[in-house]
Amino acid sequence: MAHPQNKYADFEGLREQAITLRRAGLSRRQIRDRLHVDNNDILNRLLEGEPPPEWTKRPRAKDDLRAKARELRTQGWTYDQIQVELGCSKSSISLWVRDLPKPERRDPTEQAKLAARKRWEHELAIRDKERRQTKEAAAQEMGMMTDRDLFIAGVALYWAEGSKDKPYDRRENVLFVNSDPGVIRIYLAWLDLLGIARERLRYRVMIHMTADAEAAEQFWADLVEVDVSTFQRTTIKKHNPKTVRKNVGEDYRGCLVIRVAQGADLYRRIEGWWKGMVAMAPARLR
Repeated sequence: MAHPQNKYADFEGLREQAITLRRAGLSRRQIRDRLHVDNNDILNRLLEGEPPPEWTKRPRAKDDLRAKARELRTQGWTYDQIQVELGCSKSSISLWVRDLPKPERRDPTEQAKLAARKRWEHELAIRDKERRQTKEAAAQEMGMMTDRDLFIAGVALYWAEGSKDKPYDRRENVLFVNSDPGVIRIYLAWLDLLGIARERLRYRVMIHMTADAEAAEQFWADLVEVDVSTFQRTTIKKHNPKTVRKNVGEDYRGCLVIRVAQGADLYRRIEGWWKGMVAMAPARLR
């Protein structure tokens, strides 16, 4: 090995050794220690053009965190705020953003409010994740529905949402109205189970006058798999200026009305099935 004072004299020879070690998979620190190169500028020149081995590269997820931390820091976020937002340590944040200018000091009251808001947003995100996990687990618990399951569900669903006969208004119509596509799918599956031909079904949309009635008709027609031209005339609900409507936005498509033609006999059976369910329910409690 050359004397410490002139150990860099044979630069090309030293570079050849450094490249050989680099291609063998050594890190910069290992090469530095092996060749006794203490000057970073010299080491950079020795390894110029040689890519680092894969094992020395930082994980991609860490790179994403680093980029996000730097972005937040440029927006004036403190270390505490970045830590709450990204869930990483302050020491890592310090390494990532220490070359960036420090944000202006905020009013303590404003800073406390901002920190509290970020903590609350973090808590809401955790709750939302738990909520989704609970729903997904519950959905898996259902498993496959038997014909009996669907039959019971359909009777209960109709009696909750469908039109019912009154002693003072004998109509005995099978008329079902709902705005939930999932409910409509189950109801149609139930009618299929009962052997009700789809040709007996009549469809109509009920929707608020400020909504896109044409788009709603097409949505429901696609859902029930019929041509929109077969729909009966849409019922338009007028606006009441005293009412604050919450069913607005792109997802609002009104309600779908489904009537079974010549449904008096079916209605009587539905009412009988429901009375049978009510009569048998107390027996389950004993």
